[in-house]
Amino acid sequence: MNVRPISGASVDARRRKGMAALAGVLLLTVTACGGSGGSGSGTGDGKGEDSGAARAKESRAVVTIAPKDGAESVGTSGALKVTADKGRLTAVEVKDAKGNAIAGKISGDGASWTPSTHLAAATKYTVHAVAEDAEGAKATEEADFTTLTPKDTFLGRFTPEDGSEVGVGMPFSIRFSRGITNPEDVEKAITIKTEPAVEVAGHWFGNDRLDFRPEKYWKEGTKVTVDLNLDGVEGRSGVYGEQDKKVSFTIGRDQVSVVDVKTKKMKVMQDGKVVRTIPVTTGAPGYETWNGQMVMTEKFVQTRMNGDTVGYEGEYDIKDVPHAIRLTDSGTFVHGNYWGGDAFGNRNVSHGCVGLRDVKGAWDKNAPAAWFFNHSMIGDVVVVKNSQDATVAPDNGLNGWNMSWEKWKA
Repeated sequence: MNVRPISGASVDARRRKGMAALAGVLLLTVTACGGSGGSGSGTGDGKGEDSGAARAKESRAVVTIAPKDGAESVGTSGALKVTADKGRLTAVEVKDAKGNAIAGKISGDGASWTPSTHLAAATKYTVHAVAEDAEGAKATEEADFTTLTPKDTFLGRFTPEDGSEVGVGMPFSIRFSRGITNPEDVEKAITIKTEPAVEVAGHWFGNDRLDFRPEKYWKEGTKVTVDLNLDGVEGRSGVYGEQDKKVSFTIGRDQVSVVDVKTKKMKVMQDGKVVRTIPVTTGAPGYETWNGQMVMTEKFVQTRMNGDTVGYEGEYDIKDVPHAIRLTDSGTFVHGNYWGGDAFGNRNVSHGCVGLRDVKGAWDKNAPAAWFFNHSMIGDVVVVKNSQDATVAPDNGLNGWNMSWEKWKA
C-alpha cells in the first residue's frame, strides 16, 4: 500500500482554516453575550448609542424644595413648599425624626406640593421629592430643615376628661390660656371623630373659648375622639400652641330632667320615659331660675354656698349644702335642701337654684336629692321651663344648646 506524505504547505493551509473556523465560533459567542452588539462600541455605520440599561437618561425636570436644605428656625405654616419645573411631581414625602408623615397634596398640574396642615415647632423634617419630565425620566431631590422654637406658647384646658363617660348634653369645650386672634387656624387643628358618625361643629365664645357639639343631643353609646393637633399653631402673633394630644370620651345613658316652675315638679326622664317625678322649689320672685337647657358640669356631696360670691352679699352663707350639682358658671345648682320645710312642690323660695328635699349631712340615701345625685352624671341635662326669668346665656356654663344650630355654625 502506498502512502502519500503530507506536504508542509498542505498542513499550513489546514491549520489556517481551523484557526479561521475557531475565530468564527468565538465571534459568535461574543456577539451572543453582548446582545445587539451596540453596547460600548459603535455599530457598522459608526453611529452607536448607549443602551438604556447601561446609562439612564438625565431628566430635564427640576425639583425645588423650600425651605433650603439645612435651614433652621423655619415657620410652622406657609414656609414648606415643593415645586417642579419642566416636569411633574409624582411623589413627595415629608417626615419628622420619628417617622411621622405630614399629609399634603400635589396640584392638578403637578407643578407644586403643599402640606395639608401646619408643622410642629422645634422639629426636624426630611423632604424627599420625585418629578418626571415629558419622557418619563425621573429627578429626585431631598432636604432637611428644622422649625422654630417659640418663645411664647398657649395651652387649652378642656372638658370632659380623657376616658370619661358623660351625659348626652356634654359638649367638648376648650378654654385657652391666651386670647386667640387666628381662630380659623386653631379650629382647623382640632378634629373630632364619632362612632356612629354625626356632624359636629365648633363655636367661639369670645377669643379664649371654643365649644364643639352636634345639632342635637348625643346618642347614647356614641364614642367621641378629639385630636388636639395644636403644637406649632400660631394662635396669635408670635404665640404658638404646644399640645399634641388625643382625648376620647363615651356618651352614657340618655337622661334629661325637666323642671316646671309652675307645677314645682321635676320629671326625670331616661330614653324619653319618665322614671321619677320629684317635688322641687325654684327661684322666689325677684330671684327667678333661668329658663333653658343646662348641662351638669360639677358634682359635690357637700359644698359651701355663699351669696357674696354671686352678687347676693350677706343674704346667705350655708357651709354644708348637700348633693349639689352645678348648672351654670353664675351659680345655678340643683341641690339638696334641709332648711326648706314644706316648700317642695308648694312654694318657690330659693335664690335661683332648684332645691330638692334632703337632710343635713347628706347621710340619707333615700332622700330625693340623694337619689337624683346618685342617678346623675356630668353632662346630663336639666331643662327649666315656665320661669319668669330669661333663657340662660349659651356661654353661662356648657349651655350652648340654647343657641340654634344655624347660629352655632355661623
